[in-house]
Amino acid sequence: MNPTVKSIEPFDTQVIDLHDSSRLHALRDRLAPAAGFHRLWAVGDLNMLENRLIAFFCSSKCPGQVILRVYDLARSLRDGGASVIGGFHSPMEKEFLDFLLRGDQPVVICPARGIDGMRLPPAWRKGISDKRLLLLSPFEPNRRRPTKELAEARNRLVVEVCDSVLVAHAAEGGKLEEFCAGLISAGRAVYTLNLPENISLIDKGALIYRHPED
Repeated sequence: MNPTVKSIEPFDTQVIDLHDSSRLHALRDRLAPAAGFHRLWAVGDLNMLENRLIAFFCSSKCPGQVILRVYDLARSLRDGGASVIGGFHSPMEKEFLDFLLRGDQPVVICPARGIDGMRLPPAWRKGISDKRLLLLSPFEPNRRRPTKELAEARNRLVVEVCDSVLVAHAAEGGKLEEFCAGLISAGRAVYTLNLPENISLIDKGALIYRHPED
């Protein structure tokens, strides 16, 4: 047997029936009835959903100037103790998550797959043990491979659960920009970094993100 797999610490997966009001916790006020989610699977401390959550997104194709600002943003949110939620799938999102996990603020990770029995990186296991990391998924355990459709549903969940949406960069003409434009059209505030590379998203109605210390 692979020793890495053997050493993985098991964690209990909680199944949350969204029709059972006794299990909703903070989700009661976060998920709209029209969101289309009926059950959620969670690993970790659900009390983290009581925090104000910042959803983080960033396109896979990310210009160099944006990358530098994202590192600064990750440090400021980490050092400020901000609670962040996301799928953390694109390369820049993964880098962002790595920065966050070096701190001690709460992080909610929403994979685009089922999480029951999922192999967890050591940093994730430590975060769960320390009660500062929560895995949250709307997908059945047999959905073990991320797909485009699962990623889109996951992004809807992230936006439903969060308090604010922060997009470091959405490539012009890309899926993330289209997703953000839909949120803006629906009346949802979307924030982005004040950079020339984000002018297309700003022109579509995105607001300039300003850190509380700015």
